[in-house]
Amino acid sequence: MKSESAAEPARLQKVLAAAGVGSRRACEQLIEQRRVTVEQPDGQQVVAELGQRVDPATATVRVDGKRINLRSELRYVAFNKPIGVVSAMTDPHGRPTLTDYLADDEVRLFHVGRLDIDTEGLLLLTNDGDFAQHLAHPSHEVSKTYVAEVDGILDSAVLRSLKAGVELEDGLSSIDSGRILDTGQTRSLVELTLHSGRNRVVRRTLAAVGHPVQRLVRTAIGPVRLGDQRPGTLRELTGTELGELYRQLET
Repeated sequence: MKSESAAEPARLQKVLAAAGVGSRRACEQLIEQRRVTVEQPDGQQVVAELGQRVDPATATVRVDGKRINLRSELRYVAFNKPIGVVSAMTDPHGRPTLTDYLADDEVRLFHVGRLDIDTEGLLLLTNDGDFAQHLAHPSHEVSKTYVAEVDGILDSAVLRSLKAGVELEDGLSSIDSGRILDTGQTRSLVELTLHSGRNRVVRRTLAAVGHPVQRLVRTAIGPVRLGDQRPGTLRELTGTELGELYRQLET
C-alpha cells in the first residue's frame, strides 16, 4: 500500500491536524459539523466530507470561513525590530540588519515592507512570496497602527485635522482613527491607525501639523499585534492571525 506523502493528496482531517487546527478527532468533528470548506484549483468550493482527500499544495481550506495554512514549509513570523536596525538583510555601512536576528534560522525569510532605522516595532517576515507580494501591494493596504511620542500638546482638534487629511509633498495623508494616550507639559503620546505605506508617512504627517515625532513604534499590522513581545525577538503568527490576514487580502 502506498503511503500518503506531502506531494500526494491526503485525508483532510490528517492535513488539518498537521496544520495545527487540532487533534485528528477534533478535525473530524469540524468536518462533520460542516464548518470546513475546500476550494480546488478550478475555483469550485464544496463543504468538506469525512474521508475527502486534498492536495495541501493546491487546495484552499477554510474553517469557519478562515483560511488555514496547509503547507508546513511556509513560515510567517512577527519580529519586534529595535531602533538602529536596518530593515534589510545586508547593509553597506555595516549597521545591524535583520540577518543578525535570523542567523540561527535554517529557513530563509525576507521582510514584508520596512520600518525606517529610527522606528521600532512590528515587522512581518515570511518565505511565502505570493503572500508577501499581496500584503505589500497598495490595493490591499492592510491597516497599520503606531504609537508616537511627539513634541507639544496634541489635542482632539489635531486628531480631527489628521482624519480630514494633511497635504504632504507626495499627496494627501490621512489617518483612519486616532486617540490621545497621554499628555505632559511638553510631550504627547498618541496612537494612530492608517492604511498608507508611504515612506516615513507617520513622521511626516505629524511634523506637518506641528508635532515632530521623538519616538515611533508600530504596534500592529492588521490583526497581528505586537503585545508584550520583547524587542529583537521573533514569534510565529497564530493560525487566527494568519487566517484573518488571508481574509483581508482576499477581499
